Amino acid sequence: MDDEEASRYGMRRALTTFGYTVSEADSAEAARILIKQQEPDLMLLDVNLPGISGLDLLRELQESKDSKGPGDSKGNGPLVIIITAHGSERMAVEAVKSGAYDYLSKPFELDDLRLVVKNAAETVALRRENVSLRRRIEVEASQRGALIGNSASMQRVRAMIEKVAETDATVLVRGESGTGKELVAREVHERNSVRSKGPFVAVNCAALPSELIESELFGHEKGAFTGAAAQRQGKFEQANGGTLFLDEIGDMSSNVQAKLLRALEERRIERLGGNESIPVDVRIVSATHRPLEQEIAVGNFRADLFYRLRVVTIDIPPLRERREDIPQLAETFTRAAAERHGLPLRQVGQSALRRLVDYDWPGNVRELKNTIERAAIMAEGEELRSQDLLDEITPGKAKEVSTATDEPEGGLAVPFTADFREDRREFERRYISRCLEHTQGNVTKAAEILGMHRQSLQHKLRQLGLGRRYVSVATETQDYSDE
Repeated sequence: MDDEEASRYGMRRALTTFGYTVSEADSAEAARILIKQQEPDLMLLDVNLPGISGLDLLRELQESKDSKGPGDSKGNGPLVIIITAHGSERMAVEAVKSGAYDYLSKPFELDDLRLVVKNAAETVALRRENVSLRRRIEVEASQRGALIGNSASMQRVRAMIEKVAETDATVLVRGESGTGKELVAREVHERNSVRSKGPFVAVNCAALPSELIESELFGHEKGAFTGAAAQRQGKFEQANGGTLFLDEIGDMSSNVQAKLLRALEERRIERLGGNESIPVDVRIVSATHRPLEQEIAVGNFRADLFYRLRVVTIDIPPLRERREDIPQLAETFTRAAAERHGLPLRQVGQSALRRLVDYDWPGNVRELKNTIERAAIMAEGEELRSQDLLDEITPGKAKEVSTATDEPEGGLAVPFTADFREDRREFERRYISRCLEHTQGNVTKAAEILGMHRQSLQHKLRQLGLGRRYVSVATETQDYSDE
């Protein structure tokens, strides 16, 4: 901005040649209007203007940075390069102290102008990148959940986390698949915890074969077993000084349970194939969707380990029991999907919201997040509408894959026998079959609902004799078989 037309013309010619878009103003009032309308990234501001001086306008712009005013829509305003007359270096220094990015003294070479503008443009790009990074971090935090919801049950969960986070007690997190057990574990680790600066290491006990889980947890020495070509640290050592999260602890074999109990009591481990006792300083947070008391009763889980793990227990309610949180969750996931995929931000329409609230969500928050993300991608209107949701998101649909044992004929009820393991196998077979019917044979979708890795579900299908009946979707749909 300069009140001399010849100066403006020369600067415009010099900068447009290098691809910059240039607008002109000959007074402070004209500059205010231009800033509001165009939100420029950079301003060349002459100190000597008619009426208000360039320094006064600079101070005005600086004052608006924290509020919506002459600056851009987020109150940041353009970077300012002050242009001063020859011999006014003291004024230029004052301008920089008042917030100017840099200054040029008249007369200046066009190469000097281009250099200072180039540096300023790089600063603008860096500022934008930082804003984008902050937004991405905020989105990731919202996707991780920060345990969204104001229902009474979620307030109790957050209160439990606040109390236990400051201690070093072991924590058992219980809840259905998809309720956010790992989110709770991460909050326990990060919220006012002395271990928050240490590592957070997660292990899914259900995703690893029993013969590998011991090596995964405790590590191994070179040659400890076939394929052990080098020494390897286990998760206990990797989590030293921090938190080790053991997800689906109920799927751990009895042999590993015994070694885990010993590690907790002695705070020392031994790698497979080694005889060195290694001290570890690790806090254990474990999680399960299984009723461990019942597993203890039938001999599948050690009672002494259970009591060691559940010094503090946090129970996460299923989404169907806190429907009042669904609108807030839906809004958060919609915003996250728009940011992640570069989509327009759409509000969730009332018709869609009614269907979301009425649905029983067998896959809980995980299923809601995936549903919202798909709808955000497929939607074309100004809001997410009911027709943007999958047909299965209707009241009562979720009951088809519920764990109820009192369903009428064709339901999931399993006859009681004296063989618990066979009864459990039959229940798993029926439960997973109904879930796959619910997803029309899509193994990947079923695995998401069940809270399992796709490969683990495929292995389970083979165990239950269901392998050839369904399709597995990874990058494309393909026939699934044992071959």
